Amino acid sequence: MSDETINQADDAAEAQSARPVPPLVVNMQYVKDLSFENPNAPRILASASEQPKIDLQVDLQAQGLADNVAEVQIRLRAEATVGEATAFIAELVYAGVFTLPPMPAETQRAVLLIEGPRLLFPFARQIIADVTAQGGFPPLLLQPLDFVDLYRRQVLSQQAEMGDAQGNA
Repeated sequence: MSDETINQADDAAEAQSARPVPPLVVNMQYVKDLSFENPNAPRILASASEQPKIDLQVDLQAQGLADNVAEVQIRLRAEATVGEATAFIAELVYAGVFTLPPMPAETQRAVLLIEGPRLLFPFARQIIADVTAQGGFPPLLLQPLDFVDLYRRQVLSQQAEMGDAQGNA
């Protein structure tokens, strides 16, 4: 490779990195819905000798509010059981309003449903930990989530639903 080719490659890389990529801007974030049920208290709290089994469900939603502005929601539902008894049910819808740069609709959806939840999750995680602790249980510390995988699963599920709908038509 000649020095001229290397210099051209360096110039192209510099030009690419010099172009600012507008960030995903968090305009606001908030609790949209929060519910905590402790149906077997105080009995379950006094006899909690075994670790509860936690079933966690996660759903991600995004809806446009204006040009390049959208609301992203993380819906978390954690249900803990000890044996056959429900220890607690915690449900949270945590949302944020984001502004993002102009981009194709499919790219925008992917950015909203991957990067939006990635930015919101630490706050939602803290709320779930606080509410379970206030319910008399050890704080439920949710492990980090793979939002790329969640997005892929959501896209595949929607494609399967569309295929089923077309097959039934």
